[in-house]
Amino acid sequence: MRISELAGLRAERPEAVAEAAARRGRREGPAGAGGRLLIIAADHPARGALGVGGDPLAMADRGDLLDRLCVALDRPGVDGVLGTPDVIEDLMLLGVLDGRLAIGSMNRGGLAGTSFEIDDRFTAYDAGAMAAAGLDGGKMLLRVDDADPATARTLEGCARAVSGLARHRLMAVVEPFVAHRVEGRVRNLLAPEAMIRAVSVASGLGTTSAYTWLKLPVVPEMERVMAATTLPALLLGGEVTGQAAGEASGEGGAVLDGWRRALRIPGVRGVVAGRSLLYPPDGDVQAAVDAAAALL
Repeated sequence: MRISELAGLRAERPEAVAEAAARRGRREGPAGAGGRLLIIAADHPARGALGVGGDPLAMADRGDLLDRLCVALDRPGVDGVLGTPDVIEDLMLLGVLDGRLAIGSMNRGGLAGTSFEIDDRFTAYDAGAMAAAGLDGGKMLLRVDDADPATARTLEGCARAVSGLARHRLMAVVEPFVAHRVEGRVRNLLAPEAMIRAVSVASGLGTTSAYTWLKLPVVPEMERVMAATTLPALLLGGEVTGQAAGEASGEGGAVLDGWRRALRIPGVRGVVAGRSLLYPPDGDVQAAVDAAAALL
């Protein structure tokens, strides 16, 4: 199927989504059993976060995003994708997720730049829907803002999600931060002490941590951060801007060097990257993905 045919199929045969999910070939064995993971993240649009670098609408063209995802998923060493239902289902309909991990993004209600951003409600996948669709796990964002009472609702929602995923024996990927507002905008604190606190809170969520993984940024003193937990972790890719963006596609780039150093730490099991690989400064998605895969 072509990307241009998706809208017509969705309009005429909505049941095709469930059919595509049912016939998708899943990987054998638990996620991560074969070693390190490289997951491509594509859940940004559902939070209204469409910008990359200096282009505020870089991710607005869905056909272009899907084309980039297809290029990335076709590269050796790429294990799967992380996305909201619309993106995951498009990729299933396109038939590019056979043998790949599919991780559903769960709480997208904390829209970027809003007054309610910390109240990050679960507006996308839930554990039952992911189990029914044959997905391999779910991801949630947890930002702890001591000055925002909405943090408590997000904590409770994440704890329930971790427990629900564990009941289905699905991977629960928690992305934790300590955050605060600067001139009205939410900013994540990336000091080692802040990340140690975030990791400690995230590790204790839910009725069991048996299926919990962490998704963490590369920060200074990463060894101290990882010493705060025994849970496996995937490195956060995030957006690359400025000088780092110009270097990211090169093997000696700052972003790749940060991943390379962190991957030496016991407990770090791979990378989850989105904009930095899908929208590299030189436009070469294949080269950017290959450079990341070479680290693993």
